[in-house]
Amino acid sequence: MQRARWFLGLSLATMLLACAVSFNVQAGQVPSHGFRVLAPITSGNLTIFPVVASSQANTNMFLTLDEGLRTGEVVVSEYGSIQPLIRRRTPPRPRSGAEVNTLMLVNNSKRPLLLLAGEIVTGGKQDRVIAKDRIVPPESDPIDLGVFCVEPGRWTGHTEKFGAIGGIVQPNVRANAMARKDQQQVWDSVRSSNASAAQQVEVTAAAPPSSSSESTVVAGRALSELRTTTSYAQVTNNKAVQNEVDKIAKPLESRYRSVIKELRDQNAVGVVVAVNGEILWADIFASSDLLEKYWPKLVRSYAMEAMTEGVRAGKVTPSEAQEFVNERQGTHETAETEPGLFRHAEITGDDYRVFELTSLLPKTDFAVHIAKMHEDAAYSRLGPKQIPVR
Repeated sequence: MQRARWFLGLSLATMLLACAVSFNVQAGQVPSHGFRVLAPITSGNLTIFPVVASSQANTNMFLTLDEGLRTGEVVVSEYGSIQPLIRRRTPPRPRSGAEVNTLMLVNNSKRPLLLLAGEIVTGGKQDRVIAKDRIVPPESDPIDLGVFCVEPGRWTGHTEKFGAIGGIVQPNVRANAMARKDQQQVWDSVRSSNASAAQQVEVTAAAPPSSSSESTVVAGRALSELRTTTSYAQVTNNKAVQNEVDKIAKPLESRYRSVIKELRDQNAVGVVVAVNGEILWADIFASSDLLEKYWPKLVRSYAMEAMTEGVRAGKVTPSEAQEFVNERQGTHETAETEPGLFRHAEITGDDYRVFELTSLLPKTDFAVHIAKMHEDAAYSRLGPKQIPVR
C-alpha cells in the first residue's frame, strides 16, 4: 500500500512536470482572453486542469482573511456585540441582537482585505460562510458582512470570538450560497454533504481491517461524532473525514504546489475542476501569488466534493475544460459597485454562472478573482449518495 501511494505521488509529479516542460506544445494558441488550460492532473475521481494566463497582476497589497484573523488585524463579531468604531464612513443601520445571515467585520490593517465566497468562519452562535467575494478597505469602519449559516440547528455561543479554520466549503455548498442565495438551500446542501461524508466513513469502517485496533477505535469515535453534529466545519475537521479527503487531496496538494513554482514563468493563476468526468467549477485569480495562498483551502474543498460524490465512470478532455474557461459572456449580467473599491458582477449563461470581482483601488482595475460554476453539475445534487468502496 505504501509503495502504491509513493508510485501514485511520483506519477502525478511526473505528469505535472510534463505539463511544465511541454506547455508550448500542448496548449496551442493563447485565446483572446489570455487563459489557457493545461493537461489534467487526476487523483481518484477528481481531475484538476491548471490554468495559465498571458499576464498577471501585482496583488501583494491584498490581505487574506486567514492572515488578518491570525494577526488579529481583522475582527469578526456577531451583530450587536462589536464595539462602536467610526473612522470615515456612515455606520451600518442599527439593529438589535445577533442575526443568522449577518456578521460584523472590521479591517484594522493598512492593507485592503480580500474575502472569497465560501470561506468559513467558525465561532459565535453558528458557523458561517461568506456569501460573495468582496474587498474591504484598509482601516475600515465596521461592515455588515453577508453570510450564510453552515451549522443548522445551533444558536448558542460556544465562544464570542470568530476564527478561520483555513477552509472553503465544497463547490455544491458554495454554489447554493453564491447563485441561489438562499439559506434553506445552503442548509440542504450542508445536510446532504454531511450525510454523504458519514456514509463514506461507514463504508470505509466496514471494509476488512488493514490497520491497528487503536485506529479502529479512533474511527469509531470519529463516526460517532459525525452522527451527532450538524456543523459542516466540524465534519470537515473530523479525523475520519480528513483521512478520506487526504486520499484525494494530498497527492494534488503537495505536488501541485511545487509545480506552481515551476510554472510561475508561465503565469499559473487557476484551475478547472471536474468530478467523475463532469466539469463543476473554475477558480481563476489575478496572480500566481493569490492562487498559491488559496490553493491549500481550495484543493481540500474540491476533494471534499469528490469524496462525497462517490466514484463513477467519466472523463473530461482538455478541450472541454478550455471551452468552459472561454465561455464567460453569458446572456444576463447584474453588478454591484463600491466606487473606488470593487465591482462584483454575476453573469448568467445557459448552463453556467460567472462571478467576477474587479478591484477599483488606485492603480489596479483588474479582475482579482473569477469563479465559474456549471449550474446543473454544481447544485442539482441533493441527498446522500450511494458510495461504493474505493
